[in-house]
Amino acid sequence: MVATENLLLAFGLTMIAGLSTGIGSILAFYTKQTNKKFLSITLGFSAGVMLYVSMIEIFAQARLDLEKALGPSTGYLVTTIAFFAGVFLIALIDKVVPDVENPHAMRDVKEMEEAGTQQADLMRMGLFSALAIAVHNFPEGLATFTGALQDPTLGISITVAIAIHNIPEGIAVSIPVYYATGNRKKAFLYSFLSGLSEPFGAVVGFFLLKAFISELMFGLVFAAVAGIMVYISLDELLPTAEKYGEHHLAIYGLMAGMIVMAVSLLMFA
Repeated sequence: MVATENLLLAFGLTMIAGLSTGIGSILAFYTKQTNKKFLSITLGFSAGVMLYVSMIEIFAQARLDLEKALGPSTGYLVTTIAFFAGVFLIALIDKVVPDVENPHAMRDVKEMEEAGTQQADLMRMGLFSALAIAVHNFPEGLATFTGALQDPTLGISITVAIAIHNIPEGIAVSIPVYYATGNRKKAFLYSFLSGLSEPFGAVVGFFLLKAFISELMFGLVFAAVAGIMVYISLDELLPTAEKYGEHHLAIYGLMAGMIVMAVSLLMFA
């Protein structure tokens, strides 16, 4: 049986991660031009945190749980299979979401002002971006929730990584909606709502899995979560970081994320 305080902490962390899209929305309104170098570094940082925590901590925890449940050789095999199942799951979600509505595609305020794009097209861009982000955030919500449920320190690490990479997602939604409607509140609302899919994913996932809570279940979910986070880092965060900044800025951010994650895990070990 999961303690109530653990459930509340896990859900609270998932809310923080998901609703950080609203931070991106607010930033977009009060900067005339998106600081692309800053976004490049922060996206690289988020990728570094995700890669490090996935490969060093989450995968290792999944292997430990599954080896306890299934034995050393079978447990390691199942961990590896579940890891790649997570990779294929998020890849399938990516395939379903149209490429033109990449949820990490930055829309610069200045570019929107100069583009002269039709209001209907801008609104469509914003709505599809919100939908794409909602689809992507659902498994991320389950990842954050499960991580925090098993290990609060690990849950905080996942929350930080996902929250950072959700900020530019909020920008991607709010800017086209704002320039389509001229309404800051409406743009913020769509951005805010797109982030709600993370806590929604956590709640749905918990009610689906609560009857099966065990070392085996945690191990399977953790391994799949590690695969999901590695895929997001390599397919979305790093390419976008390089696109909107210099190659070395993205790599510096990546290494900084790994170092910060490593130090934080050592401190709380």
